[in-house]
Amino acid sequence: MKLNHNRAAGLMVVVTFMWSTAGVVARHLDAARSFEVTFWRAFFTAVSLLVLLPLVRGRRVFAGMRYAGSAFWLSGVCWGVMFTAYMVAITLTSVGNVLVTMSLGPLITALIARVFIGHRIPMRTWIAIGVAGAGVAYMYASQVQGGQLLGTLVALCVPLAGASNWTITQHSHAQGHNVDLVPAVFVGAVFSCLFTLPLAFPFEATTHDLILLGYLGVFQLGIPCVLAVLCAQVLKAPELALLALLEVVFGILLAWVGAGEVPGQTVLIGGTLVIGALVANELLGWKQRTL
Repeated sequence: MKLNHNRAAGLMVVVTFMWSTAGVVARHLDAARSFEVTFWRAFFTAVSLLVLLPLVRGRRVFAGMRYAGSAFWLSGVCWGVMFTAYMVAITLTSVGNVLVTMSLGPLITALIARVFIGHRIPMRTWIAIGVAGAGVAYMYASQVQGGQLLGTLVALCVPLAGASNWTITQHSHAQGHNVDLVPAVFVGAVFSCLFTLPLAFPFEATTHDLILLGYLGVFQLGIPCVLAVLCAQVLKAPELALLALLEVVFGILLAWVGAGEVPGQTVLIGGTLVIGALVANELLGWKQRTL
């Protein structure tokens, strides 16, 4: 698939919308809960990628995985943690809490990259980290009082795993070994399946649930992950970071309109601080690079 800049940007908006449907779909499940939800979503993702990967990377993609280095498999583990923590968190707390917490990814990535591979953090990013941290602290404080902190803490595993994934792949690239992220997504889905299978029993999903979970595996995760990698070949990192934030907006709106999940005041205030800090950081960085 050949993309110019405008088509890649438009496609990335579609990708973020597809990602954002997980919350509202999960709210319409009949009987499947927690680890069973996570298992079926990962299972259908793995099955869809068995078809998609040969189309995107060629028929030898799976054979090539046998010669992949440790960074590739560590990346797969990170993807598996992200897939698992995201859906478990969705079943424990509000969609808004999960999405705002996940949006911390770029700032957590900057911190982890600073500690482990020595990337310099500009002052604008330190300020963004402080503002976003204040927004998250405000959200967390209200959840401690309401006894709903567990879901948000589980959601925090998603940006932590994502930041670790980026750091691992960047370190591997610096040593001359590139990590192909699309097959790593498949490995992550398989790892998520294997981890959650023992915890998913007894299976209680209805036929209606399996249809919805099949949608999540194929159209909310499998296809958009492949499309996002294609977009990343055309768009610059700041553009991707800004467009990815649309998932937070789309997700909260869909849960509000489609499932009656009205975002609370703490989510709106804390989320505004987090998203505002992220947008300002990326726009300032973009401006400095173009001067």
